[in-house]
Amino acid sequence: MENSTIECLKTRRSIKSYRSDKMPTDEQIRLILEAGMNAPTGRGAQSPVIAVITDKVTRDRLSELNAAILGSNGDPFYGAPVVLAVLADKSMPTHVYDGSLVMGNLMNAANALGIGSCWIHRAKEIFDSAEGKSLLDRWGIKGDYEGIGFCILGFPKEGYTPVAKPRKQDYIHYIK
Repeated sequence: MENSTIECLKTRRSIKSYRSDKMPTDEQIRLILEAGMNAPTGRGAQSPVIAVITDKVTRDRLSELNAAILGSNGDPFYGAPVVLAVLADKSMPTHVYDGSLVMGNLMNAANALGIGSCWIHRAKEIFDSAEGKSLLDRWGIKGDYEGIGFCILGFPKEGYTPVAKPRKQDYIHYIK
């Protein structure tokens, strides 16, 4: 018999279409962030930090920067109202892995709460730029951080239900 945690992990999907009329509550965001903060990190050093962007002007500017890197003029955040920027301290040799585990925890926690999420790339390029570094400075994030990813959050549009691709045949190899 499967438990709810396993079922949550198996049913999480990347959501790429969000409602514009509904936003996760502060309590829901707090719970998602708590899950991210409890991701394992190398040596327990907790190298990642999470910037929570709910301000529409800042969110839209990050979307523009991301689209420019992508070579697009669409919204790479798919209309999601909340953007969690995960960064990690470059001085830790495990910083990319640490930040990736945070991203996974954020997305799985969102799914457990009925909130859609998706990992959006290009955080590294944005926060390596002069404007990205300026944003971090304005947000009070000091240090040598690398952008790991953007975890977008929101409620999926009605009727939007992504279907999982079948798992590949040779995903698992038992060595006995």
